[in-house]
Amino acid sequence: MLRAVSLIALLALGACQSTEPPKPVAQAQEPRGVSITPAGFRLPEGSGCAADIARFRAIMKNDIETGHTTKTVFDQIEGEMQKADTMCASGNAGGASAHVRATRARFGYPGG
Repeated sequence: MLRAVSLIALLALGACQSTEPPKPVAQAQEPRGVSITPAGFRLPEGSGCAADIARFRAIMKNDIETGHTTKTVFDQIEGEMQKADTMCASGNAGGASAHVRATRARFGYPGG
């Protein structure tokens, strides 16, 4: 009786094992013909709040032109950059740069 139970258990476990190799998982492919940035793209140089704003605007301009963001998001971010412009022009450079960093973070852009 014990042998019969053992044999049944062994056969049941054997049925769970597959000798077929696992199938490869399809990997996402980048769309062909879509450029992330144009050749020769360079971020504006400089320091301070005006440069921080200019660099993020350049990134956003690239993203809207390449289809990596929507017009709605682009317009929202531009509204935030106008607030940063006002802070920067009024002498609140630290506040303006902080506003740019906060906007980048809120919209999922890594700090820069």
